[in-house]
Amino acid sequence: MEKKKVKAKVISQREIADGIYDMWIETDLAADVKAGQFICVYPCDKSTLLPRPISVCEADRETDRVRMVYRIAGKGTKEFSRYRAGDGIEILGNLGNGFPLDAAEGKRVFLMGGGIGIPPMLQLAKDLKMEGKAMEVAVIAGYRNGQLFLKEDMEKYAAVYTATEDGSAGAKGNVMDAVGAYGLQGDVIMACGPMPMLRAIKRYAEENGIKAYISLEERMACGVGACLGCVCRTKEIDAHSHVKNARICTDGPVFLAEDVDI
Repeated sequence: MEKKKVKAKVISQREIADGIYDMWIETDLAADVKAGQFICVYPCDKSTLLPRPISVCEADRETDRVRMVYRIAGKGTKEFSRYRAGDGIEILGNLGNGFPLDAAEGKRVFLMGGGIGIPPMLQLAKDLKMEGKAMEVAVIAGYRNGQLFLKEDMEKYAAVYTATEDGSAGAKGNVMDAVGAYGLQGDVIMACGPMPMLRAIKRYAEENGIKAYISLEERMACGVGACLGCVCRTKEIDAHSHVKNARICTDGPVFLAEDVDI
């Protein structure tokens, strides 16, 4: 579907963990959204200038609703956290390529999310359950502490294993510590989270000879590939920039881990 800038309406919003907000909006973009894609949200305060990219957490395609779970990180997201039901919101979507569901066919799949990289795992788990292609799906979620946001939502669609940095819930440590603590085995990984986590996942996938699809987080300006403000190093030369770079906003945010240098 061609991306477009539209007006949406806030349906609900609540804080689900310290500084983390859960917002449902009404928009016809819900009909075509894919797990792993993101939406750019424009602040009303024009002094902030640029839109903020927020990953899609969940979509209800029957009621034209999209769910975004985000952390307050600055002026723009602070503004978003004050929105209430009925407020208008300007967005650009759907952006990015999403996770390849076909890669899960007949496989044991790890969905690995760390921190604010956890929200995209909900729609991904939901879509994989509906498709019924995967042999087995396990969500491995890494949190800072015992505020296990979205855990119950994800348990509707997959087995969920948790890790916390402070050891207050699940395995102590990160998502890779959880894999060892629970004795988990998988054939393919789909992941989103901070760069140290993604680097560890890439190493693990290489050492175990399995495919890993990782969603890269990066500051973005335009969100549509024009400004080259969000690039990552790649093995192949990009046809647009003619160097070994890829634009995270359009070529990604999901990449095969072996194709990028992180």
